[in-house]
Amino acid sequence: MSDLESLRGRVAIVTGAGQGTGGVGRAIALLLAARGAHVLVTDIASSVEQTATEIVAATSAQVLHVVSDLSHEAGANEVIDRAVERWGRLDILVNNAGGGIIRPFLEHTPQTLRETVDRNLWTAIWCSYFALPHMRKQSFGRIVNIGADSVRNGLWDHAGYNAAKGGVHGMTTGLAREFAAQDITVNTVAPCVVDSERLRTRMQEQPELTGKVLGIVPKGRAVKASEIASLVAYLASEDAAFITGQVVSINGGSTML
Repeated sequence: MSDLESLRGRVAIVTGAGQGTGGVGRAIALLLAARGAHVLVTDIASSVEQTATEIVAATSAQVLHVVSDLSHEAGANEVIDRAVERWGRLDILVNNAGGGIIRPFLEHTPQTLRETVDRNLWTAIWCSYFALPHMRKQSFGRIVNIGADSVRNGLWDHAGYNAAKGGVHGMTTGLAREFAAQDITVNTVAPCVVDSERLRTRMQEQPELTGKVLGIVPKGRAVKASEIASLVAYLASEDAAFITGQVVSINGGSTML
């Protein structure tokens, strides 16, 4: 089976897919659809409808979009139910929803810390919680979380964000061991600095960030959304059936081994 049809017939959910051009969730959803999966895209932002429209225009995939707050049980449950009601199964869950409030730790407020954990950890917990019974019933599943290499490299101003993403990394190993016998794999893709319009704007406004942020990356650049999407698609495929419980860094060498 070629890459062009490696996910044919699979049903995938991609969370946090409402970003515009260059967004990681959008890139992942487009690639999974291009490889044959039916895709539900979801986000707290209504712009997720645009992602769905782009996927329909670019591929032959069946696509649904749902606007939902996945940090709450009801929102996550609704998304999982919508996919299963439409296609009768759920094969792939990509827990990409997130977005950190990045600032020095003591400049956080209780509200910004809770929001960071809600966005990055609770979304992954609740979506996994409601997806896994369906995957266990069919004895197949692929969960791919989007983590963060900053958990390992201690990137400036990321302590609050790392607390949330570190929880995602920890959940990965626990779920991977618990559900391995049902042919359910659980892995995390951990990017370093992601090339985005927001990052480029911040670096233009604060030139000192270029050295501070990219200085830890031997490759000297940020990772592209398309590069992250390629790794996610591989981990969701049959070719990665024996890979589980791993945090796979895609980081240009910012951490090694």
